[in-house]
Amino acid sequence: MSLRKYVKVFDIGLQNTFVYRWNFLLRSVFGIVPLAGTVFIWRAVFAERKGEIGGYDYAAMIYYFMLTLLVNNLVTPSEDEWQIAAEIRDGLISAFLTKPLNYLGHRMTLFLSTRLLYTAVTIVPVLLVFAYFRSFIVLPAHGVTWLLAGLSLFMAAFIQFFIAYSMAMMAFWILEISTLVFILYSFEYFLSGQTFPLDIMPSWLQIFLKWLPFAYESFFPVAVFLERVTGRNLEEGLVIQACWLLVAWLFARLLWRNGVNHYQAVGG
Repeated sequence: MSLRKYVKVFDIGLQNTFVYRWNFLLRSVFGIVPLAGTVFIWRAVFAERKGEIGGYDYAAMIYYFMLTLLVNNLVTPSEDEWQIAAEIRDGLISAFLTKPLNYLGHRMTLFLSTRLLYTAVTIVPVLLVFAYFRSFIVLPAHGVTWLLAGLSLFMAAFIQFFIAYSMAMMAFWILEISTLVFILYSFEYFLSGQTFPLDIMPSWLQIFLKWLPFAYESFFPVAVFLERVTGRNLEEGLVIQACWLLVAWLFARLLWRNGVNHYQAVGG
C-alpha cells in the first residue's frame, strides 16, 4: 500500500511535468547557447597556447563540456526549491502533516518523475550536439567505468536534490529564499565544473575543492566517465561523494523536522 502511494505520486508528477514539456524543450535548446560560446572561447585559447591545458587538448575540452551539458540535463533539479518553498509559504504544507505520506519521499518521487520526462523531452537536442561533435567522442576503455560513472551520476543527482530541498526548508524561517538560492547557484556554477574542468586548477586548490560537495554534483561523474580519475583517487572520490550524499540527506531530514516544529509552534 505504501509503495502504491508513491507510484501514484510518480504518475501525478509525470502528468504535471508534461504540461510544461515545451518549456523544458526550449530551455534545453537555449541551454546549448552557452556551449556554443564555450566552443569559440576554448578554440581561441588553444589557438593561442598551441598545446594542452591540464592534460586536455581542444577536442577533449569540448567533449568535457558536452558531457557536462548532458549531466546537467540528467540530474539538475528543475525549480524544486521554489515549489517546496511556495508550499511552505502558502501553508499548503499543512495538508502533508495530516497525511500518512513522508514529505521528503513525496518530493523525491516528484523529482524522479520530473527528471525522467525532462530527459525524454530534452535528449534530442543534446544528442544532436553529440552527433555534430561526434569526432570528439572517446568512449571509456573499460566496461566497469560505465557502471562507476552511472553510480556517481546517481549520487550527484541526489546530492543536488537534497541540497535544493534543504535550501527550500529555510522558507520555514524566512519569507524569501531567492538570495540564498542565488548564492548557492553561484557556488555550484563555479565550483562544480560547469565553468571549467576542476583538474586544470592549481594542485592546492584541487585539494581544497575535492572536500566540497560541489565537485561531486557535475565534475566528478564526468571525470569518472572520461577515466581521468582512476585507482585510489577514484575509490577515494566515490567514498567522499557517498559521504556528502549521506550528509545532505541527514541535513535535509534535520531541517524538515526542525522546520515543522517551528511551523506548528508559530501556527498553533
